[in-house]
Amino acid sequence: MSNSTNSSASHVSLALVTGGSRGLGKSMALHLAQRGVDVILTYRTRADEARKVVDAIRAMGRKAVALPLDAGDTKSFGPFVESVREALADAWKRHDLDALVNNAGHGAYASFAQTSEAQFDDLMNTHLKGPFFLTQRLLPLIADGGRIVNVSSGLARFSLPGYAAYAVMKGGVEVLTRYLAAELGPRRISVNTIAPGAIATDFGGGAVRDNPELNAMIAGQTALGRVGVADDIGGAVALLLAPESRWINGQRIEASGGIHL
Repeated sequence: MSNSTNSSASHVSLALVTGGSRGLGKSMALHLAQRGVDVILTYRTRADEARKVVDAIRAMGRKAVALPLDAGDTKSFGPFVESVREALADAWKRHDLDALVNNAGHGAYASFAQTSEAQFDDLMNTHLKGPFFLTQRLLPLIADGGRIVNVSSGLARFSLPGYAAYAVMKGGVEVLTRYLAAELGPRRISVNTIAPGAIATDFGGGAVRDNPELNAMIAGQTALGRVGVADDIGGAVALLLAPESRWINGQRIEASGGIHL
């Protein structure tokens, strides 16, 4: 268990966001910073993009550090956790985090019949095995009374052909969330799932953003009449980590504008 001196507080002042250099993770990091939260963000290959996010956060008067992480490579988690420990000591003079957001991931489109074992394993390593064991490794660094948010997908509720393997992993994340909420309750750590709908980013090759026909089709199936944008999700995650949301626990919260109601 953490020996945090900040364990009784529900206020999040420092969060770790995986995959925070682009897309949804970037928006999450920036929205948190706007609310006065410092951020450790991770990136896999684009150190330049991560640096831009760090600079933007620092321009808001908050502290930020970017660390490399391959969220699908569990062998790298030990060294990564040590780099987090070092960053905490160097930049914040503390030994724990208030929140963890398991966001890093990538898309894949293939019918069930055409999904290869390699594709399946890649998705599982990044979206299910990765969050499971990264959270396990980081538990000693998460303050008592802290927060965890896992990112799922609307595709775990409704089914669209071509996303079977991806959605299976996200369904597993939602089950994991409930178990974490139950097991971490004695430490007063709340754990929730945010499930985005279709978002206009570069995720999955940017299809929702760049394909006008697909964009229009999704908008027509959404109660609010448009596809999502990154800030819709970044803002929702920031709200989930706000003090007022401390009693929300073990829940799946879909941020999809009301698609397929």
